[in-house]
Amino acid sequence: MSEQQVRRTILDDPDFKELSRQKNRISLVLTVVILVVYFTYMLLIAFSKSALSAPVANGTLGIPIGIGVIILAWVLTGIYVRWANTQYDALVEKVKQKISE
Repeated sequence: MSEQQVRRTILDDPDFKELSRQKNRISLVLTVVILVVYFTYMLLIAFSKSALSAPVANGTLGIPIGIGVIILAWVLTGIYVRWANTQYDALVEKVKQKISE
């Protein structure tokens, strides 16, 4: 089978299409979530400094919110890695097996 035939076989495979659709969906959702949170934090810094400067313990409210943004990024990365290791990799193997037959 030529390289072009292999590509066509892969691109036409329903499992590959599902794999691509799932990857695009989860990537888009996680990206939008972190961008919304990050830019909301940046907008708060730019336009509502008084809200972020509210005293909390020995600091201001901006510090725990900033830490929360960082922790959220780690959590979202963990969600993606877990998804990739459990579902994505299984679909990739399924497509590989079909192609090698």
